[in-house]
Amino acid sequence: MKAIIITQPGDSSVLALEEQATPTPASGQVLIRVRAAGVNRSDIHQRTGGYGADPSGQIPGLEVAGIVESCGPDATRWRVGDAVCALISGGGYAEYVAVDERHCLPVPDNLSFIEAASLPETILTVWSTVFQWGQLSEGENFLIHGGSSGIGVTAIQLAKAFGANAYATAGSDDKGAFCEQLGAIKCVNYKKEDFEESLNDVDINVILDMVGGDYTPKNLRLLAPDGRLMFINAMQGADSQIHIPTLMQKRITISGSMLKPRDADFKAALTAEVEKQVWPLVTIGQLKPVVYRSFPLAEAAKAQDLMASSEHIGKIILEVP
Repeated sequence: MKAIIITQPGDSSVLALEEQATPTPASGQVLIRVRAAGVNRSDIHQRTGGYGADPSGQIPGLEVAGIVESCGPDATRWRVGDAVCALISGGGYAEYVAVDERHCLPVPDNLSFIEAASLPETILTVWSTVFQWGQLSEGENFLIHGGSSGIGVTAIQLAKAFGANAYATAGSDDKGAFCEQLGAIKCVNYKKEDFEESLNDVDINVILDMVGGDYTPKNLRLLAPDGRLMFINAMQGADSQIHIPTLMQKRITISGSMLKPRDADFKAALTAEVEKQVWPLVTIGQLKPVVYRSFPLAEAAKAQDLMASSEHIGKIILEVP
């Protein structure tokens, strides 16, 4: 099969389209003929060696959509020819990938493969972090930083669907307008306004942050009593100042999560809950994929460069011929 290989740690030029052996599905796995694969910042972090290991020879990619090509021993849910999308731990930038069958979701009839490939990583991340761990509830106020990102557009739509009030930050007026069209009550252009000042009259209950750095003390001041601050990245700084008396006075919970390293059973349980709680919203079109642009598999470097530029709104996808 053809696959994108990280030849050595570095910039996007280290990505190469090469021939690799087609995987054989193990017990409980299915082999997916990939039609589309999502591009995520984690892929860039992996490419540069950001996870503390040499990525040479690895195939990036955390989510795919395609057709079940074959089923391994003891794989009983899916049949050859089924259209599925899946969360994977790597290997998505390829023509084929072997996946735990429990991590697959059916592709709804109203979605293309490109649209379906944009959903697993964002929906599973938002559901586990914001709803399971952060316990966002109906009527609460929710702030998502990076509202126009793949995670952001999913978080806004899910918050609205489950009765919470979504607020967001984004880096341009156009991005802010898009977030508000999706359902955000207000989106602050952080390049023009201080988000803390702009949202100071709103009692924020849950914040989903991928920025870190000097956002952290502002987040803590914005949070209402019993507020929850959830981290999924720290793009602007891993170290932050925390005013402990503020935590004590407001009883604030600070936490964070990384979905990629979680074990197979956790991901299976999470996928099952998403299929029950969220997938009906996808099938009726209430939760819509937001795809900014797609690239051929061979142009994975261009796709990652676009992601690194942060010019996009929503998801960037690779098409596999």
